[in-house]
Amino acid sequence: MTVAQTALRTTSRSALLCASLFSLMCWSAPAPAQPVGLPSMGSASSAELPPSLERTLGDAIMEQGRRDPDYIGDPDISQYLTTMGRNLAAHAPVSPDQPITVFGVRDPQINAFALPGGYIGINSGLLVSAQTESQVASVIAHEIGHVAQRHIARGMTQKSQSSGVMMAAVAAALLAALSGSGDLAMGIAAFGQAAAVDRQLGFSRQAEQEADRAGFEMMRKAGYDPRGMVSMFNLLSNSARLNEGKGGGDYASTHPLSIQRMSDIENRVGETPPANPEGSDSFWFVRAKLRIVQARNSQAQRTAVEKLQLDAQRATGIEQSAAWYGIAFAAFQKKDLVRAEQALRNARKDGGNSPEVAGLGVSLALAQGDTAGALALAEKAWQRWPDNQGIALIRVESLQKTGRDADAVPFLQQRIKQWPEVPRLHQLLAQSHERLGQKVAARRTMAAYYDLTGALPTAVEQLQQARSMTTDFYVQSELDVQIRTLKERLKADRALLERFKS
Repeated sequence: MTVAQTALRTTSRSALLCASLFSLMCWSAPAPAQPVGLPSMGSASSAELPPSLERTLGDAIMEQGRRDPDYIGDPDISQYLTTMGRNLAAHAPVSPDQPITVFGVRDPQINAFALPGGYIGINSGLLVSAQTESQVASVIAHEIGHVAQRHIARGMTQKSQSSGVMMAAVAAALLAALSGSGDLAMGIAAFGQAAAVDRQLGFSRQAEQEADRAGFEMMRKAGYDPRGMVSMFNLLSNSARLNEGKGGGDYASTHPLSIQRMSDIENRVGETPPANPEGSDSFWFVRAKLRIVQARNSQAQRTAVEKLQLDAQRATGIEQSAAWYGIAFAAFQKKDLVRAEQALRNARKDGGNSPEVAGLGVSLALAQGDTAGALALAEKAWQRWPDNQGIALIRVESLQKTGRDADAVPFLQQRIKQWPEVPRLHQLLAQSHERLGQKVAARRTMAAYYDLTGALPTAVEQLQQARSMTTDFYVQSELDVQIRTLKERLKADRALLERFKS
């Protein structure tokens, strides 16, 4: 899908930005010859686009992308995908320079893409179409192969006219955003339409094959079934044939399959001892939720529910429980609380339970006005799943809605230590601080939230507000250090970007 086609389908500014950038960073078929083999990425390319600048680009893109209505911020989905990505990355032949963060995009097409800074996007359609967890892992592992080899860095700085325009336009738009002025969304969108319609980044067949091989090794060492890569190839081939001539920018077109690639992985599977990993139960629950999340209209929602109902009748065990969970989630989204409760009861039959089911049960109790009951359920769920972000967040919501912000604060502080990269935790902590009258702490915490989401100018503003609200010399000194540190980061980011502006 070209940037121009994407723009025609998108109406909001944020959606236009996200679509333009996502199309820009995806890799399409025949394009100027790009990285081949497993390049060592010597000092020259590192100097052109060092990891620090790559992260700056990724953070700035994601700051805007998170505002896109198709960005999926659901904690169950985000934690599931990122946990899988980091598990795979831990076994990468070449360790990525950036921490891997995988996020979902509400789109029924089978697609995935990588952005600068270790960010990987997965379309909901890919997960919904997958039949096994290993199929999903194969795609994420392939993308990590590109990230680890810094293919994006090379693509954005290769000595060609299109990439030069690309980097200059991105740098100019991000500079405007870092200065707190300009319209990043429209700047990137305009660039996309003007310079990248037919000249998007593309990888050679050899680079794609090497990403396959790296992904294969990651899957094998991380405990996933490497046969999932072969079955995903078959799924992608079938999807490409079904959609031939319809456009749509599916994964097979942006990551062109070839007989050589497929045969190579099939041969490697044949040389690998059989593996039968159990897989994660969360795959089925996340897949069921995404089936509902990606439905864009009432007809699509009805179709999604009908498919889940069919699964609930035919499947058994965890797959059946997940289908009922999806039906309950759909009813909850429509505020049909009676039907949601009935479906959730079916999901729990025969002892079936999961953090996803438990979290929806807490949300249902809150929607029914039973805040005390919701808190009791949340406490019980947290005791059982102390590593689940969705349960932690719904527990905080239950504490806040029962007026127990004083209890929410220490809990959130502990969770921030547990998951320092989750912005939502900082935002919730700031809200509790504000309700408790702790205005300086609230603004310092919101500064951390904006820092994590890439909005550095806004983070500085929050710290400056906090400083004006206190007369405590020691607190002011601490804030002065924080403000100075952030301003120095902004200055350094601008200096890096200025190198590519023209």
